[in-house]
Amino acid sequence: MEFPTLDPTVRLGRLRLPVADRRLAMVLDTDTYNEIDDQFALVYALLSPERLDVQAVYAAPFHNTRSESPHDGMEKSYEEILRLLSRLNRAPEGFVYKGSTRYLQPEEPPEKSDAALDLVDRAMQRPSDDPLYVVAIGAITNVAAAMMIEPRIIERIVVIWLGGHALHWPNTREFNLHQDVAAAQLLFDCGVPLVHVPCMGVTSHLLTTRSEIDTYVRGQGAIGDYLAQIVEEYAGGRPAWSKVLWDVATIAYLIDPSWVPTELRHTPILTEKCTWSVDASRHLMRYAHYIHRDPIYRDLFAKLAATSSY
Repeated sequence: MEFPTLDPTVRLGRLRLPVADRRLAMVLDTDTYNEIDDQFALVYALLSPERLDVQAVYAAPFHNTRSESPHDGMEKSYEEILRLLSRLNRAPEGFVYKGSTRYLQPEEPPEKSDAALDLVDRAMQRPSDDPLYVVAIGAITNVAAAMMIEPRIIERIVVIWLGGHALHWPNTREFNLHQDVAAAQLLFDCGVPLVHVPCMGVTSHLLTTRSEIDTYVRGQGAIGDYLAQIVEEYAGGRPAWSKVLWDVATIAYLIDPSWVPTELRHTPILTEKCTWSVDASRHLMRYAHYIHRDPIYRDLFAKLAATSSY
């Protein structure tokens, strides 16, 4: 697969921090039913229209105890997206798309899902100086498939992916990455402008608690009650319990990059053993290395409170 080679100056331009005085066009690729953090990320994005122009939501595949297969995980994620939108009085038509029924397979053509084809169409319509932010918070197959279907989209998008662990972590066997290694390898290798938001060692600081959810989320309209309900069900009555809402970090980065500090790093090589290998000759990416959790949750909770009449 041949991808365009971005001029280094163009790449650095795309990897600049998001401009502060402009609404950012974005799409969200999410395995929404995988656990409970995707729901918060989707709601946070939709409650931030002053900053984010969310143009589409894509259901990503996943396979764990909450699904029977990647296909089933994608379908359940699609249904969960619809449940969230109904509580926000948002119509799904022309906005929500089903993604791949399987993970990307080496040496096989990509699945031309509705999500992948919509991403290609939207990306190719973007002006070259105003890229589409592709926020991916699940297995990266839908995005990888779109780049394989039309490699030129890497010239018109910036991918923000929550996946893998920090570069200093002993391994990178994180759920989003480990289930979809071939697609993750393509992401790091193809040259697309990338903001990498790791899990353990970085986003693992984005903890919240049941009491915080009960105080600031429950009672904030239909959507707040639903989010509090899924947290309560997920907690299962465990004492001294806290939860990382991993995926919220990607939305926070776009809203205010100072909340998710980043630096330019050479893209790592992802090995078949799910470890990082270093090669300083590779192209640059933007790498998140810390999370300021307090301002992120203050902003999220304030926006939920403002929607309590929904």
